[in-house]
Amino acid sequence: MPTVDDILEQVSEFGRFQKQAFLTLCLLSAAFAPIYVGIVFLAFTPDHRCLSPGVAELSRRCGWSLAEELNYTVPGPGAMGEAFPRQCRGYEVDWNRSALSCVDPLAGLATNRSHLPLGPCRHGWVYDTHGSSIVTEFNLVCDDSWKVDLFQSCVNLGFFLGSLGVGYIADRFGRKLCLLATSLISAVLGVLTAVAQDYPSLLLFRLLQGLVSKGSWTSGYVLITEFVGLGYRRTVAILYQMAFTVGLLLLSGVAYAIPHWRWLQLAISLPAFLSLLCYWCVPESPRWLLSQKRNTQVIKIMDHIAQKNGKSPLADLKKLSLEEDVTEKLSPSFADLFRTPHLRKYTFILMYLWFTSSVLYQGLIMHVGATGGNLYLDFFYSALVEFPAAFIILATTDRCGLIRPLAASNLVAGAACFVMIFLSRDLHWLNITVACVGRMGITIVFQMVCLVNAELYPTFISMA
Repeated sequence: MPTVDDILEQVSEFGRFQKQAFLTLCLLSAAFAPIYVGIVFLAFTPDHRCLSPGVAELSRRCGWSLAEELNYTVPGPGAMGEAFPRQCRGYEVDWNRSALSCVDPLAGLATNRSHLPLGPCRHGWVYDTHGSSIVTEFNLVCDDSWKVDLFQSCVNLGFFLGSLGVGYIADRFGRKLCLLATSLISAVLGVLTAVAQDYPSLLLFRLLQGLVSKGSWTSGYVLITEFVGLGYRRTVAILYQMAFTVGLLLLSGVAYAIPHWRWLQLAISLPAFLSLLCYWCVPESPRWLLSQKRNTQVIKIMDHIAQKNGKSPLADLKKLSLEEDVTEKLSPSFADLFRTPHLRKYTFILMYLWFTSSVLYQGLIMHVGATGGNLYLDFFYSALVEFPAAFIILATTDRCGLIRPLAASNLVAGAACFVMIFLSRDLHWLNITVACVGRMGITIVFQMVCLVNAELYPTFISMA
């Protein structure tokens, strides 16, 4: 009795149909990149200082340059060179007083400027940027700087909570329906984020987008791997993740062209609607349909694949069977991950790897955004290292398996992060280089964990 893999060998394991479906799903993978790490550009924190009424008028009257204005009116760095006093506190001085001179105006108020009282920024901040971000619009600096981290934490929390339900939805209602529903909702929430009028609304939309966006990416990953033959499955899975890297490269260019966060958010959200093309270009997974005993639809889809690939219709499709019909379940549950001692061991190891690789991957990207160089170029250069990471996986997995490259990449990423602790921020290019090495290592880990997850568990568990 032939299996799906047997039929795919006859109609082409990676023919015209699979290539078309793959390219369509790659749009979805690329569109996920701005959701995952878009905070680098949406919430960048420019240099800032307290807004002091009267300073601008005094500066115009005295004809100061920006450098002179900063020197005369802004506190210097605090103890140990900290920037907090300079960015978050201002002199308690009435700058509208006409007695202030244009040459060192504070000299007449105290013999030493450090003796002047400092107070919080009661009138807001001045930001040295020609664009805007969530930080500049909602003043997420100083005492409220933690709200930037909360913004990203909300989407990460959404990823976690959404992953608990996406497996059930995909196995209960189908991969395609799960993909279309989550993609549409994610795109709509992205647009709503762009027009959010207050910070709580921003957090809500971000959380909800996290709930569904990871599900759409995962559904696309599972769909394309279930459409290709066994010999192409690893390659297609890695290339699908490389489409995510292409999305990162495009993100840096779009962010450079659109420095205002609301327009940028809109620009990266609208292309997500293109994922709805999957309705016409990508059918339901025949493996899932077969597990649901919907053999008539399976026959139609396999005939369609054969026709698209220029192959003759197969006569033995009615005898098609699911190679996992002994283990495949119609009602998977979270408990299946811990049902046997071996599964429990694998699950805890993979949970640890998922957690560490996710945190380290995002952390290295955020680090690149905080090194003080050219944000757009640094982000672009660091994203490029993901391509050699993918080639390393393709070159090593068939020869060395998955475990040894996974362990070696973890060591490289950990060593790079350890070295970065001792590097001065003034050594900009050295910081970027070491961060890129670490990111290449953790990218390999991230992509290989996806492969291990798909190959280690039966389909009904790996989607759970």
